[in-house]
Amino acid sequence: MAAPKVISVEELFAPPARASASISPDGTKIAYLAPWENKLNVWVESVHGCGTDARRVTAENRNLLSYHWTDNPRWLLYTRDQGGDENRHLYRVDLEDPDAAAVDLTPFPGARVTDLQLPVSQRGKAVFSLNHRDPAAFDLVELDIATGELRTVAENTGGAATAFIHGGVGHHIKVGVNNEGDWQLSIWNEATKSFRHVAEFTGADHPLGVYPLEVADDYNGIVIGSYRDTDRLRLTRLDIATGTETEIDSHPSYDLDTRSRVFPALPAPLIHSRRTGQIIGVRYLGERQVIHALEPNFAEVLAKVTSLSDGDLSHISSDESEQKWVVSFSHDRDPGVTYFYDHTTGKSRLLFRPRGELDPEQLAPMKPMTILARDGLPLPAHLTLPVGIESRQLPLVLLVHGGPWDRDSWGFNPLVQLLANRGYVVLQVNFRSSTGYGKSFMQAGIGELAGKMHDDLIDGVNWAIEMGYADPSRVAIMGASYGGYAALVGVTFTPDVFAAAVDIFGISDLASFMRNQPAFVRPALASNWTLWAGDPDDPEQETDMQTRSPINRMNKVTTPLLIAQGANDARVAQSEADNVVQALRVRGIPVEYILMKDEGHSVETPENTIALLHAIERFLSRHLGSARDEM
Repeated sequence: MAAPKVISVEELFAPPARASASISPDGTKIAYLAPWENKLNVWVESVHGCGTDARRVTAENRNLLSYHWTDNPRWLLYTRDQGGDENRHLYRVDLEDPDAAAVDLTPFPGARVTDLQLPVSQRGKAVFSLNHRDPAAFDLVELDIATGELRTVAENTGGAATAFIHGGVGHHIKVGVNNEGDWQLSIWNEATKSFRHVAEFTGADHPLGVYPLEVADDYNGIVIGSYRDTDRLRLTRLDIATGTETEIDSHPSYDLDTRSRVFPALPAPLIHSRRTGQIIGVRYLGERQVIHALEPNFAEVLAKVTSLSDGDLSHISSDESEQKWVVSFSHDRDPGVTYFYDHTTGKSRLLFRPRGELDPEQLAPMKPMTILARDGLPLPAHLTLPVGIESRQLPLVLLVHGGPWDRDSWGFNPLVQLLANRGYVVLQVNFRSSTGYGKSFMQAGIGELAGKMHDDLIDGVNWAIEMGYADPSRVAIMGASYGGYAALVGVTFTPDVFAAAVDIFGISDLASFMRNQPAFVRPALASNWTLWAGDPDDPEQETDMQTRSPINRMNKVTTPLLIAQGANDARVAQSEADNVVQALRVRGIPVEYILMKDEGHSVETPENTIALLHAIERFLSRHLGSARDEM
């Protein structure tokens, strides 16, 4: 086909018309996110209203990422932070009082809500972790949703590395990390009013913590995602009396889909019954998603709803009768398409397409594939080629995911589509340490920052060149967070490979980065950053960390660089970017610096997103050219 029309940055990155729909527990209403004054807010309409009675119920000046129905359809809950500082407060919306403003239920300066749960067994309650008493320690707190009354269920006396998981009255789980980085699980004993040790899990197996993790329905076990005796993350039941594990479910080739551990707005690995709270489905992710149904009625529903789209089932919700369902799909070219399904009648109807203005035929397919690293390790990757342009000797953008304990996966990515639409080949390589490809693949990156983890990216570039897709003189590297670090490594360790680089929230000094983490995060670094990168308090290890830190190799940089940073970033301090910019400008190396005063470790404000993407678009065009310009 001919090259597609130029799709504007605004079309790709403006807030969706609608997104994240879910049905109320009584089955009468549908809530969703939609723009108000260009910011995503919560709207509600009746199930059969088809938008005619839609009304906005929040008025936030930052995008809302998610919300939660409670068991009482009068109340909705949501969280938001303050200017990107990640200190998320919990808010309540009263749907019976349209004039009432949302109520901040955790109005404590500097405090944040994590691990929000709405247990079926405790109607009218919400349970979450909150550090209002001590910024370095999260207590387990119970909220009466109607009154706003807070009650501390378990006070954290174990220090910053301790977290709690609610498990019903008297059945809470305590999780802590020891000095070696291993995770220790304990269960609350109601008789002795104390926690009892149950099991320990190797930190290198679970760098971000044991997940999923919840109390079993009979209260005599813990449901966990486990790598014990296998290279694949499977779902098991840990007996709290004996400490033995029994498999609940697994996939022979895929890990549990744990992306929501990093991005809570993504679907969780476990699908629960709205009525009973029991696990009825389990998600696995390889090249594409697989869902195993654990309950017959859900198996019937799953077969029906998955036939509605050739995408991967994303968000799914039901009323308490589990007859009315709202489902959405992940898709590389038809993102977020959402349906209502009535299991009683077997009928369904399209609710909306979040980005209906985009023509799927004009968008570029994302192709999963495997690339061999120089040491023979298979590297899962995704290749996106421009539509309507011969895929020969094109400029290439190597797009590196964050984490590093995360992964790229198939689906709609507006940045990928923007780049492909402008005539760039886009390559995403799941380098060693990416999660979701087995324990051994993840652990192959230990000690390999700026080493084999970077070699994997270069091997991906070389593969694209050898295949004839990429022009070796026009290759850029781009990424955010760890991906930003990878971009800086690219221009300091392999400067001859790249003609341009974009670093967003990237780490430039590993030791400084680790020392600047919030107090409640630092102890947990023993299970991830300390294992992978080193201990900055050990002089010998810090020396090695400095050799892997781009800030100490600024004299190697010859590549034009664009850097973007949030001033309120709680994870990667602004100084990480400031120091790079200062070092390069002293040497006269071209560097464009975008400092966003009202952002943290992500770009959430639409105006900032649009401005940043226009800057990236101009930057790449200036330094790589565009295949569109050559037609």
